[in-house]
Amino acid sequence: MKDPEIIKRVQVTEKGTQLAAGNQYLLEVARDANKIQIRMAVEKTFGVHVVAVNTQNYNGRPRVLRNRRVVRGSDWKRAVVTVKAGERIEAV
Repeated sequence: MKDPEIIKRVQVTEKGTQLAAGNQYLLEVARDANKIQIRMAVEKTFGVHVVAVNTQNYNGRPRVLRNRRVVRGSDWKRAVVTVKAGERIEAV
């Protein structure tokens, strides 16, 4: 898997903003990416040193359409990346 395909986006949320104060960032990543691939992709893309990577898998939530048909959203994966003190990931 190539690096641009691993990191989908930096999540700018309330929780992510609080974690950024402690050198941790939330990233939406590819579902089949492992922690080693995520670490290498973050270091290459953002030019920071990664200390730790924690991942969380999420199931897509069910939604009810107008015709009362229930569909499920896509499953996705989130990574909490801890970077070395003094370094930052700029959310674009």
